[in-house]
Amino acid sequence: MLRIRRELVDEIVAHARRDHPDEACGVIAGPEGSDSPERFIPMLNAARSPTFYEFDSGDLLKLYREMAANDEVPVVIYHSHTATEAYPSRTDASIAAEPDAHYVLVSTRDPEVHEFRSYRIVDAEITEEPVEIID
Repeated sequence: MLRIRRELVDEIVAHARRDHPDEACGVIAGPEGSDSPERFIPMLNAARSPTFYEFDSGDLLKLYREMAANDEVPVVIYHSHTATEAYPSRTDASIAAEPDAHYVLVSTRDPEVHEFRSYRIVDAEITEEPVEIID
């Protein structure tokens, strides 16, 4: 189960809306071993695509060094889908490289309502998990 503060959900959704029609992506880091998302880190979609996201390799290297220095891990890895439901594509599943992370997807296909879902993805196997939003 993903337990996440409402303000972090709001930041993810705002980032997804801001980058629409391109997919948005980012990370929420947390203390190593805690499974607690704490620090919101919006990233640039290097693909600049409405159907695909890709972290810039230089930005990603910098982020991982920063997290290591802070004893943090990527607790949540998020991205948006702009025209489809918030469910991982085959490509999303194939590039998921953090077996302990929660993979959050936000659909921005409806301009009025967003869809926010979380998954565990291990060896390209997708398992949806409940989300508890904490006020």
